[in-house]
Amino acid sequence: MAKKVVLAYSGGLDTSIIIPWLKENYGCEVIAMAADLGQGEELTPLRAKALQSGAAKIYIEDLREEFITDYIFPTVRAGAVYEGEYLLGTSFARPLIAKRLTAIARAEGATAVAHGATGKGNDQVRFELSVKALDPDLEIIAPWRLWEIKSREDAIDYAAARGIPVPATKENPYSLDRNLWHLSHEGGDLEDPWNAPRDDMYSLTTPPRQAPDEPAHVEIEFAQGDPVAVNGEKAGPLALMTKLNEIGGAHGVGIVDIVENRLVGMKSRGVYETPGGALLVAAHRALERLTLDRATSHYKEHLALRYAELVYDGMWFSPLREALDAFVAVTQRQVSGVVRLQLYKGHCRPAGARSPYSLYNQEFVTFGADEVYNQKDAEGFINLFGLPLKVRALMEKQAGLR
Repeated sequence: MAKKVVLAYSGGLDTSIIIPWLKENYGCEVIAMAADLGQGEELTPLRAKALQSGAAKIYIEDLREEFITDYIFPTVRAGAVYEGEYLLGTSFARPLIAKRLTAIARAEGATAVAHGATGKGNDQVRFELSVKALDPDLEIIAPWRLWEIKSREDAIDYAAARGIPVPATKENPYSLDRNLWHLSHEGGDLEDPWNAPRDDMYSLTTPPRQAPDEPAHVEIEFAQGDPVAVNGEKAGPLALMTKLNEIGGAHGVGIVDIVENRLVGMKSRGVYETPGGALLVAAHRALERLTLDRATSHYKEHLALRYAELVYDGMWFSPLREALDAFVAVTQRQVSGVVRLQLYKGHCRPAGARSPYSLYNQEFVTFGADEVYNQKDAEGFINLFGLPLKVRALMEKQAGLR
């Protein structure tokens, strides 16, 4: 019996041509696995397309709820943002795909899995580290590191020669990745960082200058760090993300244009649309400012950078990320409340926050008269806090250094 290979299949250019390439070069049976992470209409033609391309069968797995609750929400709770801007939409999708890929490989008795990530990108690392962590006995086949195809143009020609329809053309060579959290754009004219993104490129987000001329407000409620309601209406994770994407997208919110540092050593330019995600991250950050003490907040900011690097680098299934989750869980115990955001032509800013666990106490901070704070106490505090500076200055004066 021919060897079975389970392919992480998206129906895009790369994975479409990998099916015949695996059969031609390995003589194997190819089983395609497509993860439904919220791509919408992109999934409709996948079954017929995979079988037409030569797959023996295809699994289309609805992983949307798991994606939100087990990957998106933990990253939001952690406050993890890569290099200050990238909200990690592709990064935390890959380990979930790999998790299901390995499960299907075991169920099918496959000896190998394959993916369509290139040898220049981060996704190859994310897929393969996840597979190694979950099933170290599986062989991993990465065609982009093996075949003679050198460019997307070559790949388009390969598909045409075998009668395989693909979404990319030589006139529209963008590499896209879409899920419930974001839509990424890479390649084509974006490879020159001097070129501004074209307005007609956006799919999830209204170009900011075309957004409504009046600001809008949205209220997001959180319970222990997780969003649970929008504008006062309770909603499950999928409905909530869908609603936030609609609201943020309508007002041009969530577009990020960044030259980022890839794990493999090069810089790359990507344009990301993350409308609902931008709202969630902004609201969660505003609520933490209200509910976390100074020391915890500052230390969490430090760990959030490390968390973002772990996710970006494909280390989702690592002991360190699990340990950081334990820290984050403690910090989120009182991160409950409501945040109001103002949206206007691509901008999103907090416009109000309240929480039963707020550490903001107006009696202490008021500029008016109060009965709870003795301003004379500040003198002793400053004297003690500044004592090291005073001692050093006295030493320098006695030593003739000043």
